[in-house]
Amino acid sequence: METDPQPKPPFSETNAETPEMGGGVPIIEYWAKHTLSPEGPKIWKTLFHHSACLSCSWGTGGQKGGFTNEEGEKLQRCMKSVEAISAEIQPPIPTHFFDTHSIAELKQLSSLEADRLGRLSFPVILRADSAHYERISWDEIYAIATEAFQKHPEQIASYSSGRGSNEAAFLLQLMLRTLGSNNLADCSDLCHAPSTTALQEMFGTKTSMVSLESLKQADCVVLAGAHSSSNHPRLMNELIKLRDRGGQIIVINPVMEVGLVKFGSPAFPVKSLVPGSKIASLYLQPIPGSDVALFIGIQKALIEQDQINYAFLQAHTEGWEAVLEQARSLSWETLTATCGVTQTEIETAATLIGAAKGVVFGWAMGITQHTNGVDNVYSIANTALMTGQIARMGAGLMPVRGHSNVQGFGSMGVTVKLKEEIRQSLEMLLGRSLNLPKGYHTRDLIEAAAAGKVNSLMCVGGNLYGANPDSAQAKRALGNIDTIIYLATKPNIGHFNGLAKVNTIIIPVLNRFENPHKTTVESGNNFVRFNDEGTTHLKNADLISEVEFLTELAHRLLGDYPVEWRKMQDTRYVRHLIAKTIPGYGKIATIDETEEEFTISGRIVTEPPFKTPSGRAKMLTTPLPNLTLPKLTDFGISEPDNSLILALMTGRSYSQHNTVVYKIGDQYRGMPHRHCILLNRGDAEKVNLAEHDRVSVQGDAGKLDNIEVIYGAVRQGAALMFYPEVNVIFKAKTDERSGTPAYKRVPVVIYKEKVRELSGKQ
Repeated sequence: METDPQPKPPFSETNAETPEMGGGVPIIEYWAKHTLSPEGPKIWKTLFHHSACLSCSWGTGGQKGGFTNEEGEKLQRCMKSVEAISAEIQPPIPTHFFDTHSIAELKQLSSLEADRLGRLSFPVILRADSAHYERISWDEIYAIATEAFQKHPEQIASYSSGRGSNEAAFLLQLMLRTLGSNNLADCSDLCHAPSTTALQEMFGTKTSMVSLESLKQADCVVLAGAHSSSNHPRLMNELIKLRDRGGQIIVINPVMEVGLVKFGSPAFPVKSLVPGSKIASLYLQPIPGSDVALFIGIQKALIEQDQINYAFLQAHTEGWEAVLEQARSLSWETLTATCGVTQTEIETAATLIGAAKGVVFGWAMGITQHTNGVDNVYSIANTALMTGQIARMGAGLMPVRGHSNVQGFGSMGVTVKLKEEIRQSLEMLLGRSLNLPKGYHTRDLIEAAAAGKVNSLMCVGGNLYGANPDSAQAKRALGNIDTIIYLATKPNIGHFNGLAKVNTIIIPVLNRFENPHKTTVESGNNFVRFNDEGTTHLKNADLISEVEFLTELAHRLLGDYPVEWRKMQDTRYVRHLIAKTIPGYGKIATIDETEEEFTISGRIVTEPPFKTPSGRAKMLTTPLPNLTLPKLTDFGISEPDNSLILALMTGRSYSQHNTVVYKIGDQYRGMPHRHCILLNRGDAEKVNLAEHDRVSVQGDAGKLDNIEVIYGAVRQGAALMFYPEVNVIFKAKTDERSGTPAYKRVPVVIYKEKVRELSGKQ
């Protein structure tokens, strides 16, 4: 008997290519194809290696084993981890590849094609006015790098991703700050910076307050702006178990993702894999960017249903009166018109939250990547506080992070917003003040480079060019930098398009399961995993570890100040420094002896007080966003016929990790290739667009032609296209408090024109 308050989610229009559920048998087929192939032995060896998953921050691994999570549960690997491993165990790029392929040719490669070139196994340089990358010696690399990073501190910078280790991250920030630079941009600036900004102001903490153990005690999860069935598949196991124990899940997403409606998990082969497990009890599809209005609506309904925990508010919060007054004073007409969700649906969500014993609020980039991303997080946290669903087991706030160690990089101090405790510890180590300039986060870095203010840049992983909006601006900005050094395991489109003015160097590094030393990483739920040493499958390769390169460069730049840098190539010494410097990381000092992985102390909040000066959570009102879309004339178009102005969301496909694409299509959304736009049928038919018609999609920075229309379960007024390809059409409109661009609300105009057939359509 159907017990869900919403038996069938709205806007359920899909297409013939969309499966009935996420996960399921196709996952087993994928595993079989890859693990029984010639690469199978390498995959299995890596899967069982004691190192953390390369994919999302919900991954498994470490000392408990490759398939085991922090609670000791087995069968916790997902398809994304196999995709990542398969890419890392590719053969090396042939020795003479760069001799025979010019940079002009390489610029034409897609993300998938660049990744499929193979593993980088020797260092190369592209010199000014050269048409080819060429091999370079380590002596010349260090000579160029040393000269580059001896420039004025405000002219040197780094950019990083979560691919590396805590040890490499700590060394990177220590080296740059010792040199006097605070220009430590990171990929998190482009994704979860609104989460860290808001949580720090409200609670004095920047990360999830919920552990896996705590999540297991919840009986309701609100999952907003996250496509976890694709991007965090292991989280789906916890959602399945929550539904099995009678809990409720409220999904908030403008796109009805089939995997968030029903998902088949291989972790439960009998009850879930084939029949599938229900995920969403209630599926709300707001207008992109309207989440503040939706959550204020939930707050208003909670007030009207007498579900406010006034005792908690009075004892443990400040500013709550204004937040409640805002919810009371805004009319239902205003709220529903702004968010596009009905009053009945909002009231149903409030009823589920009010009836639950423990609610965990989780969110990802559908919440943060807006010009009001910080306000979005405020509104979620306000809702949790109003109901007392925080600071206890089974309840709280849980930003769902993406890359496997992106949170660890922030913990190690790779951020322009350095914690006061870390600053004080570093000052003691340096024996001097660290009163440095503000520093460039990622968007500031691009703007500064565009203005000619950056001379030298080191990219530790990541794809700075590909991850940024306005691809033309990113290319111009990076082209103003004299020296760019990329540390990477595989090529990406940034290595061929994000080129320096004088010297572009690509240094091939060992990945997590190949390092000759032990390392650590941090999960999205504040659990530190310990990675064993490993070896690479690449024969006669000229590779280096990130730790070795950073320590050698630092030694040449700084001698033995403030540490014996070459001694730090033994990562045990780095971990001792981390223990003395990073709050909550004390146990890392003995992890080599104990092999005891641990939850960072002080992060999981199970009772008040909070880490604010008053000990109370600071509640803040959240203004409703202005969601007015431009007019046709704003796009330079005068003819109104057959054109459609929409709010475009950029997103990843099913087989994609950040900017790395493993397959060109998305089977869950029925999108067969990268040059599609997912439209609501009603929107398309308003302007006589049939499915598979070809259109132009134009933003404020450019346009893409020959884009195939795909009907899908996206709410009216919205659309979806794939990142990073679509980045070329829009400029960076950012949340001023966090610097994060609004990737999830890009105003575009769509119009039909006669076009050629899509070249290379598969």
